[in-house]
Formats: sequence, structure tokens, C-alpha cells
Amino acid sequence: MLLKLELLEQIKAGQVDLVFRRWSRPSVKAGGTLKTKLGVMAIGAIDDIDPADVTGADARRAGFKDVADFRKWLDTMKPGHLFQRIEVGFPPESD
Repeated sequence: MLLKLELLEQIKAGQVDLVFRRWSRPSVKAGGTLKTKLGVMAIGAIDDIDPADVTGADARRAGFKDVADFRKWLDTMKPGHLFQRIEVGFPPESD
């Protein structure tokens, strides 16, 4: 799963804790991790979801202003038959 640096920084800062993906086959698993430019990111729950069911709260948790902003982004995504809602986060920094 590729994530832009700006999004990774928002996840690291705790501003974003959801991402959405449309793909033909998932590339991450719930409970797994993903090595990124900013460190190892934890993958939480992964839920299959219909894009029409994305709520305003979900959209904001994913860094969008609202559902309309989410749908605008969705229109730019590559086609795929599987759409997923993925919880993400970085573990707290240890001292």
C-alpha cells in the first residue's frame, strides 16, 4: 500500500487514522505492519465497505473535509472490485 508523504505525516501526527483503498487484491492484513518513510505503521481493522456507505465522520478521519471531498478523491482512484476501510497508526514514540 503506497501512501504519500503528506498523508504519512498526518497519520504520524494523529490527524488521520483511516485510509480507503480500492484494489483487485489487498496488499495489507489486519494486525500487520507496513514499513514507511516515517517508520513502521500499524494496520488495524480492515473492513469491506461500499463507498456509498462512507460517512462524514469516516471521511474526516481519513483527512477529507467531508463526503463530497472523499468522493472527488475516489473518482481519481484506479478501478478495483474490492473497496476497504483500513485503520492505521504509528505506535507512540518511546523515550
